[in-house]
Parts: sequence; C-alpha cells; structure tokens
Amino acid sequence: MSNWIEANVKDIVWWTDTLFSLIVNADVAPFKAGQFTKLSIMMDEKRIARAYSYVNSPSSSDLEFYLINVADGLLSPRLAKLKPGDTVMIESRASGFFTLDEVPASEQLFMLSTGTAIGPFLSILEQGDVWQQFSEIVLVHGVRLNADLSYQQRITQLQQTYPRLQYLPVVSREQPKAGLSGRITTHIADQSLFRYCKLTPSPSTTQFMICGNPEMVKETSEILTTAGYSRNRRREPGQITVEQYW
Repeated sequence: MSNWIEANVKDIVWWTDTLFSLIVNADVAPFKAGQFTKLSIMMDEKRIARAYSYVNSPSSSDLEFYLINVADGLLSPRLAKLKPGDTVMIESRASGFFTLDEVPASEQLFMLSTGTAIGPFLSILEQGDVWQQFSEIVLVHGVRLNADLSYQQRITQLQQTYPRLQYLPVVSREQPKAGLSGRITTHIADQSLFRYCKLTPSPSTTQFMICGNPEMVKETSEILTTAGYSRNRRREPGQITVEQYW
C-alpha cells in the first residue's frame, strides 16, 4: 500500500532544455543509497505516479531527483513546471535492491550508467560507505551529447574527496570533450574502457553495477556473461548487479 505525503519544492535546476533536477523537502522514511521512490500528482481525480531514484545521500535533508522532461509524458512536463514553494506528492517509503548491501565486496567497482540513471550512483558515492567495500571505483556515464553530462561540479567534489574515484564520460553523438566516443557496450566488448581506466578486471577482483537504458543493461550483461562474469543473486553471489531504468 502506498503511503503518499506532501513534499515542498525547494529548487529546480535545469541542466539542458530537457534535463532537470527537482529538489524537495519531505519527511520520508529512511532509505538506502541507490533506492527509488515515487513522485505523483493528481489529475482528474486520478493519481499519475512515476518512480525516480534518489540522487542525494540518505543523510541529506534535501531530496533530489534527476529527470528528463518527456514532451508527451503524463508526469514529467508537470513536474518541470513546478516552482519553489509548490508541493508535489512523494511516496514516503523507498523501494529497490540496487544498493551496496546487495553487492559483494571486491577490489574494483565499475558503475555503468546512461542518461539520468547516474542518479543512484551519485547517491551511493555521496554516502561514502562504498569505499569500505572497494578500493578502485569507476563511474561511467553514457550520454548522447557533452551537454548531457550533468553534475560535473558534484563529481569533481567527489573526486577531490575520494582520489581513487575515476570518472569516465562516454559520448555517442559528438566528439567528447573528455572521455571516450561511442557507446559503453562497444568499449566493454573491446576492452578499451578498461584500458582507458588502466584497470584489468576479472571475476575474482571486479564488480559491475549497471543502471540505465534497458538495451544497454541487457547488452552489457550479455557481454560480461560471455567474458565469465555472472549475475549477482542473493543465493549465488556473482559480479553483475543491474537496474532497468524505465
């Protein structure tokens, strides 16, 4: 049963003409970094709700969500019109298993994301507990355009706090200002992603968390499975933990 409460809009940050972050305050139940909740509005006495991952660490009082304004969407265009002082409904209890306690400890962790799916990884990194499980972490963000690489300031701050954090943008539709050109899947298949990071992964030393476009999640999982990695399950720990993002 859903438990909807009111959230007050604190701020909206626009990154591009379609990408924005919604920051709200609400008395939600405690959640784990990597989990998601739902935002909703009422329309003609019908609730329109969608799931969004927390971008903020669980200790932050500002609740942050990273969204794409889908032109013909039912909810995102209405969320995009919110102003500070407005209210939106939020589900007080979080959900999801894309969390550190579901991932076995190892030496290396590759966080592979596309688009707005970088959000849960930022939450995990902001919380900082991840460094008790891994000594090398690579945050990979696949986007179409350089302008879609949001949260640069926050990522830089994280790298200053945690010097072992590598950040790798992968830009598919124009020449990247930094990082690699093309698609994450291609660079994993031909190992160029690992060469770029100067890391040599193996099933005994490496974990992969994959979040984003379902096609990317599926294709990357297949490439890694062929290379000897396996899906991480509670009864049978592996090296691949995934979350579909829509």
